[in-house]
Amino acid sequence: MHAKVKDVMTTEVASVNGCTPFKDVAEVLIAHGVSAVPVVDAEGHVVGVVSEEDLLRKEEFRERYYREGYQPPLRSRLRDRLSAKGGDGRSKARGDTAAELMTAPAVTVRAHASIVSAMRLMEEHGIKRLPVVDAEGVLQGIVSRHDLLKVFVRDDADIAEEVRRDILDRTLWAEPSTASVTVHQGVVTLTGRMHRRSDARLAVRMVQRVNGVVDVVDELRWTLDDTPAWSGR
Repeated sequence: MHAKVKDVMTTEVASVNGCTPFKDVAEVLIAHGVSAVPVVDAEGHVVGVVSEEDLLRKEEFRERYYREGYQPPLRSRLRDRLSAKGGDGRSKARGDTAAELMTAPAVTVRAHASIVSAMRLMEEHGIKRLPVVDAEGVLQGIVSRHDLLKVFVRDDADIAEEVRRDILDRTLWAEPSTASVTVHQGVVTLTGRMHRRSDARLAVRMVQRVNGVVDVVDELRWTLDDTPAWSGR
């Protein structure tokens, strides 16, 4: 039920080394249709990532600092002013190789990490893809936002079968006639009756963690309320 990065990542990854010239990096990005590539050392360890934005800074800052009277776009000026790295843009503007242009250290993820943790890393760092590395930091693959969305593109019938087989029947030992499941566009609706209220709550939590589930509509009822009563004392 818990999709891992290894389940959706791409294992054939375009990468460059630190000595790769600016022009060759640009050609790799264009040829493979990606917005960023990992920079690796001779042993395959990920040492950084070079992106379209890193390359564009070279032209942007060349114009800004070497052409008299040039006024860059407001977005560029604000980004440079708010950047926590001060002169980082200027150093990249002078860079001619991947090592001089890349962002380091790279934000990476392990293959056994959950899809949710990878999503959070992307959101936290404002990036669209993550190099996947092993325990030694060696490149194993790459995972993008598009890859992560694959877990939600799943047939409704497959989701319903997994919920029925692995949760209602096998895990909670519910009688088939007491609880049922329907799925429409990834939204799971649980109906029927279970013996204990705690089982009903557990069923909802477990279904929420199934790959491809967008939301859960809880219409379950119970016979015995075995949840602790709240006391205001």
